[in-house]
Amino acid sequence: MSKRKLRRLVEEKFVTGWDDPRMPTLRAMRRRGYTAEAIVEFVQRMGISTVATSNAGILADVAFLEACVREDLNKHSARRMAVTKPIKLIIDNYPDDLVEEMDAVNNPEDPAAGTRKVPFSKVLYIEQDDFRESPPPKYYRLYPGNEVRLRYAYFVRCTGVVKNEAGEVIEVHATYDPSTRGGDSPDGRKVKSTIHWLSAAHAKEAEFRMYDRLFMKEDPEEGEEGFLGCLNPDSLHILSGYIEPDLAQTEPGDRFQFERLGYFCTDPDTMDDKPVFNLTVNLKDTWSKIEKKAR
Repeated sequence: MSKRKLRRLVEEKFVTGWDDPRMPTLRAMRRRGYTAEAIVEFVQRMGISTVATSNAGILADVAFLEACVREDLNKHSARRMAVTKPIKLIIDNYPDDLVEEMDAVNNPEDPAAGTRKVPFSKVLYIEQDDFRESPPPKYYRLYPGNEVRLRYAYFVRCTGVVKNEAGEVIEVHATYDPSTRGGDSPDGRKVKSTIHWLSAAHAKEAEFRMYDRLFMKEDPEEGEEGFLGCLNPDSLHILSGYIEPDLAQTEPGDRFQFERLGYFCTDPDTMDDKPVFNLTVNLKDTWSKIEKKAR
């Protein structure tokens, strides 16, 4: 969305109660997946009184609110795997017709949550960011010749790629070590990265609404233009990807941690044939790093 369109949207809809997840309203935060417990915890830690003592107001760090949300969701959210920017990973030495069920942990913070079965097959989806044909320094994920762990599954080593006519990688090829089922090697060798995946034959299509900060400054009123002058034109990106098969039946308001991606909440726009998930918050605070670099 362009900054002009975003400004018009905010001018028209910046009212208490509007539930667009980009807006700083309680309804919007709840639709995005913020829990009541996390909001209450944030207010208590801030020490905000219900009685106004001055007209100056209180400037609260959004990162602190997000930390409260992460803390609460980490304890209660079921873990699942999702791929938001898919690329195919084909394991050449894996049997064509074999489908295995891997044991995956539902929530490491809650042993009572147990485990689930996740289908594994020859053709998988992985995140585009988990592969580089020419890796940068200290890149430990998948690239030609490198070996990584597939979460809950096997070690795989990249053997090559397939490109389209434009020279873009459309398939990554690898071989797997059958002795490493579960993610450990009998010979004790180590890998430096673990990536998530989905079986292409079993994954379900989904829409991911990736929300970011609405404002690019800690204090939106800073500057002559006020809050309209620091709107973030990249506050929403919509991605089409895949989810585990059991998530096809998710209900609005259900919350999950999509492993290695962040915390997500099922949106009311979800449909039986295409679930929609809102990004609640990333796993880590990325904005603090951005702000430090800008200083």
